[in-house]
Amino acid sequence: MRTFVCGFLLLAMAMAAVAADVTGKWSGTFTATSADGGSRESGVVLILKQNGTALTGSAGPDESQQWELANGKIDGNKITGVVQGSDGASYKLELVEDGEHIKGDVAVTTADGQPMHGKLDVIRMK
Repeated sequence: MRTFVCGFLLLAMAMAAVAADVTGKWSGTFTATSADGGSRESGVVLILKQNGTALTGSAGPDESQQWELANGKIDGNKITGVVQGSDGASYKLELVEDGEHIKGDVAVTTADGQPMHGKLDVIRMK
């Protein structure tokens, strides 16, 4: 019984340590909602490179306009990081990876300090 339990625990830890690799290009939508309730939807492209739990790469409205991802991390299926836009806005990412799909919340602070809330929803590009 003890051997079974030890074997089961080792298998469970090994499975938890193996996270999907999110390296690649991801495309979809970003919807920003301002404090007054107005919303705006736009396209978004993420270009990610995973090395263990560290994420590097960039994000932006399309492949030609990309901003660097800072403090990028993946813990299990949870992705975090910050993107600083060329317009001075800051985008704090709190996303969840689910196979070929990444989605979640983005806390936006505009260049003039105004808070906004965003939703990001992307799929892996083939």
